Amino acid sequence: MTSPCVSAPPPSTLADCGFSLFSSPPSSSFMDDNIEIHTFLYFAYGSNLLKERLQLKNPSASIHCVARLKDYKLIFGNYKGLASDRWHGGVATIENSPADEVWGVVWRMNVADLESLDSQENVRLGAYSPVEVNVKTRGQELNCRTYIMNSCIYAPPSPQYLKVILMGAEQNGLPKNYQEKLRSIETNKYEGPLPVMAELERIMKRAKERANHRSDA
Repeated sequence: MTSPCVSAPPPSTLADCGFSLFSSPPSSSFMDDNIEIHTFLYFAYGSNLLKERLQLKNPSASIHCVARLKDYKLIFGNYKGLASDRWHGGVATIENSPADEVWGVVWRMNVADLESLDSQENVRLGAYSPVEVNVKTRGQELNCRTYIMNSCIYAPPSPQYLKVILMGAEQNGLPKNYQEKLRSIETNKYEGPLPVMAELERIMKRAKERANHRSDA
């Protein structure tokens, strides 16, 4: 039996979409100030935990830190119950859940990549809404953009999709107990081909070969 997930109201203005993130107090360094104005912080908790996945369409993304979002939990589902053609299963979203927490990666990205990121999350179609969340890292609180699925129906992820999330969690050093929690998630056991997965594997293989070549030099 499927159940509805929580839905986020779609932001109606650029400010609601997180563009207040672009304004920052004056800095003594012009360069730092310029970076703040032309970039934004994005909190990823699903497949975009993996650098290679996020950079497929958003090349400016660079890791800022690992962070924790309080009073939310990670769930999987599909917009209006429509299975993802890309991942053949439920995809990640978050919902309010007091005392729970979601760990993720805060990426700093150029504003130029915002349209691409929104497209990846199917914002225009109404599948996800961009929202602002406050995440905590090393005693500091950061205001970040993230995405919450609308009209979500719970569904398990494909093994391949979960694998990408796990790879990203390991790549960025998310807490071990949280990684174990991710590993315990049940999948739909889909075994068919996924073009996006094949593309990621090719990219990561080339990156590993380049790294090995540099170490041998």
